[in-house]
Amino acid sequence: MMKKGLRGLGIVFTVLVLLALIVPFLIPVPPLEDTVPAERLADEDSQFVEVNGVNVHYKTYGSGESVFILLHGFGASLFSWHEVTTPLAELGTVIAYDRPAFGLTERPLEWEGESPYSQGSQVELVIGLMDALGVEKATLVGNSAGGSIAMMTYLKYPERIESLILVDPAVYAGGGAPAWVRPLLGTPQMRHLGPLIARQIQTQGVEFIKTAWHDPNKIPPETFEGYQKPLQVENWDKALWELTISSRESGLATRVKDFNLPILVITGDDDRIVPTEQSLRLAEELPAAELAVLPQCGHVPHEECPNEFMQAVTEFLEKSQ
Repeated sequence: MMKKGLRGLGIVFTVLVLLALIVPFLIPVPPLEDTVPAERLADEDSQFVEVNGVNVHYKTYGSGESVFILLHGFGASLFSWHEVTTPLAELGTVIAYDRPAFGLTERPLEWEGESPYSQGSQVELVIGLMDALGVEKATLVGNSAGGSIAMMTYLKYPERIESLILVDPAVYAGGGAPAWVRPLLGTPQMRHLGPLIARQIQTQGVEFIKTAWHDPNKIPPETFEGYQKPLQVENWDKALWELTISSRESGLATRVKDFNLPILVITGDDDRIVPTEQSLRLAEELPAAELAVLPQCGHVPHEECPNEFMQAVTEFLEKSQ
């Protein structure tokens, strides 16, 4: 009787395993419609340069020895800086670029070695972009996940970074899926379904943008349009899933004492994505950071409160120079 029971359990287990292996492939993932090559969506001032095998979309503003490189957050693009690029350009040369998986930067689906979407590759991309554009040293301005990449870039290449301006940076939370889930994300089954999951940003993205603002009623229509534009690029869904697979905890929370350079932490007082208290904690734990808390502002103060943002940046630069 016991042998029959064990045999029955074995059959049930085998069937479940087979279902888990086969059923995901039976779920249809229709191709994206109305997508085009990134270059067809470029603006008149768009520029492209190949860095580490990736065709990077960027724009430059202003001139001068002081160089500011802008790193946007998750789900955004260089468009997210459009309210502050002109005033920043009065302070020096401004370079805004699209991080891998976003904007109009190339979305490779095959590569050798480390994934171009990994944090390590993104750090190398910052330095590679600086080399390609002849920039020896720069101030990195990073929002949210872009702030994390900016910090990791300093830790590996401190001699190349003048200062950091961290805008609602993601340091104490985030990093993608839990460690025990990550091996599953790269399986053939999940690579098949992953783009379908990534496409949820088409419907959830609007709510995400509203959550990023303190007062979503003030979001201009062109902001929604600017965020939607990259969703017309070929393979954006597959690239976003590759970014998800590559996501890891940054480990920055344990290294905050290693930052020996001028740093400004800017946060809105109503950040509901990276809670404001996390930015307050970061500014306190960094060895010598300035803190600016902008009232009635959310996760993207450079968009929602550009005047207050620029005032904080200008005062910081005057002190640190």
